[in-house]
Amino acid sequence: MTKTRKALGKWGEQLAATHLTEAGMVLLDRNWRTSAGEIDLVARDGDAIVFAEVKTRRSDAFGDGAEAVAGRKSLQLRMLAAQWLAASGIRAKHIRFDVITVRVRPSGPAINHIRGAIWQ
Repeated sequence: MTKTRKALGKWGEQLAATHLTEAGMVLLDRNWRTSAGEIDLVARDGDAIVFAEVKTRRSDAFGDGAEAVAGRKSLQLRMLAAQWLAASGIRAKHIRFDVITVRVRPSGPAINHIRGAIWQ
């Protein structure tokens, strides 16, 4: 991954984290990693623990960012969520998987928060 792409992803994740906290969620973890992969953001939304995947794009040339979170990636996120819950010791009444897309636009970033975007 190039430095520019890495910086873009970090910028998008920061915007997404701010979006979640401004929506009243409590950020619990960020960029949680294991050898199996990474969870971008973990937040508490009332009695739900939210595992959020963030996709930042400059254009729609390769499709919407949410389209990249399907199939194998969604299975990986579910597995990582189980590992995070076990490691954290947090018991969640509800678990939700969200996708947050950040699209770079001349007028400013466009954030799309898709709640429950990944089927369990």
